[in-house]
Amino acid sequence: MKKGLIVFAREPLPGEVKTRLAASLGDQLAAESYESMLSEVLQTSRCLSDVETVVFWACPEKSLLILAERYRCNSRIQSQGDLGQRMQAAFEMMFADGCDVCCVIGSDAPDLPISYIREAYHLLGKEHPDIVFGPSRDGGYYLLGLRQVWAKLFANISWSSSEVLEQSLTAAMDSGLSTVLLPEWQDIDTIEDLLAYQERNHVNS
Repeated sequence: MKKGLIVFAREPLPGEVKTRLAASLGDQLAAESYESMLSEVLQTSRCLSDVETVVFWACPEKSLLILAERYRCNSRIQSQGDLGQRMQAAFEMMFADGCDVCCVIGSDAPDLPISYIREAYHLLGKEHPDIVFGPSRDGGYYLLGLRQVWAKLFANISWSSSEVLEQSLTAAMDSGLSTVLLPEWQDIDTIEDLLAYQERNHVNS
């Protein structure tokens, strides 16, 4: 079984990443924090030796090769559109490349336990359920795992809101699809999230 992992990432430029965090830290520190998060996520992905990881970057074409070399990762550019359209296009690309199951994660949950990602593949490999969600505490999800693309999961969702998971579960139910939830986790969007992360990992601020 060929397993794929999509990591959605942004070029870590001041003023372009983690704007809510930047409101507290300033653009430069927010960008440095994001780059650190991204590096941790990629380090975790490298431990998944039986999974093909592709980083889909939100960046200009000219930056793609530079980022691929800097982070030593298989890299592609995200498509145009809202988050749902971009995720759907990435999944379609991975399945077209021969993946039997595929998950997407973000680049801002640096201490996401690797066991949660492995559990997603374990569940999908048993051909039940159709969809695996990793719920985040803010009402979104940190992971989505699929065995094929269902377009309804990516349309008419209020992205970046507290309704994302609820709306996605409703879309799955309306489509007759079975779902399983992983344990809850939280990505880092705000200064409160960052402080909680530092406390969990005994990081000196």
